[in-house]
Amino acid sequence: MSEIRAFKLDVPKSEIDELKERLDRSRWPDTETVDDWTQGVPINYHREFCEYWARDYNWYDTQDRLNQYPQYKTTIDNLEIHFLHVKSSHADATPIIMTHGWPGSIVEFHKVIEPLSEPTKYGGSPEDAFHVVCPSLPGYGFSGKPTTTGWGVPKIAEAWDELMGRLGYQNYYAQGGDWGSAVTTAIGLQNKGQCTGIHVNMANAGATKAARENPDEADKVALTGAKFYQDWDSGYSKQQSTRPQTLGYGLADSPIGQSAWILEKFFQWTDCNGNPENVLTRDEIIDNIMFYWLTNTSASSARLYWESFNQAFGAGKSETVKLPTGVSSYPKEIVRTPRSWAEKKYTNIQYWNELDKGGHFAAFEQPDLFVQELRAWKKALS
Repeated sequence: MSEIRAFKLDVPKSEIDELKERLDRSRWPDTETVDDWTQGVPINYHREFCEYWARDYNWYDTQDRLNQYPQYKTTIDNLEIHFLHVKSSHADATPIIMTHGWPGSIVEFHKVIEPLSEPTKYGGSPEDAFHVVCPSLPGYGFSGKPTTTGWGVPKIAEAWDELMGRLGYQNYYAQGGDWGSAVTTAIGLQNKGQCTGIHVNMANAGATKAARENPDEADKVALTGAKFYQDWDSGYSKQQSTRPQTLGYGLADSPIGQSAWILEKFFQWTDCNGNPENVLTRDEIIDNIMFYWLTNTSASSARLYWESFNQAFGAGKSETVKLPTGVSSYPKEIVRTPRSWAEKKYTNIQYWNELDKGGHFAAFEQPDLFVQELRAWKKALS
């Protein structure tokens, strides 16, 4: 069934009331034995955060804001896909599909959709315009939850190509970070003919032989980041890629558990100088958490790791992307991949830029820079 159906967010008040009741009844763990985030989210910070969530946060402000964008659902291979589709007023705009990752959502893009689709209102030219498509990954947000195995990165890439065709786009660009980067890279690898260029803000490629044997400064930064990730920052991925169902029982039942599981990564992966609220508002962080809580997608989102983590992010893959590629490298990315590494994977890099601020959630943290990067990448491909 290829029907595209209009959709709006419409969360019943009873679900918000139930969330607040759960927050009020939370059983908290004992206090950490350090005075920083090295054991996870500090309890005093998290208590204050969740008190705000229960007392002051208003989901319906977010719902109203997101409902200003045209939203739709369509069924691809028996799975319902939710997406935003914001068409530019500029007829010659370039279609682009932008994909979020974990622990993100389409909320990440809410500050860049209008500048990308209506650039002349935001300091750009008509040539900068995009028709913007932002889907929720399978098992995430308001998309359907796969009930069988197989919905890994390659299948999602095929689904996105199908989606863009259904929307009438014979040619399009693709963009993404985190899992979005993996999906965008897979679209480039599959190279079915409709996608004509890709952009990633997390270039995934292993170290070169030269980097391992005689590293320069960029190599050292990346190797240090990769070691820190393996030693101190990858526990979540090991759990989600091996036993996502076990994890889901706790996160589905406890809003403070779901919050902490996500919030810790917003501390670790943003360019925030020690507090994620230095770059994102508390409301914005909660908006994103709500896309997991309201939809009960803790387990279904984690299953993408079970399906694809080693395949998508493992080292030593010999496949290469030949499509024209752009890479924006942010300093607080999990691993800041050097260009020499990326060129092994992406053999047609036509745009590369290393920025001086920003982290893993590029569009969310630094929307103005993100928009500038996509405009510059588009010009490079023109």
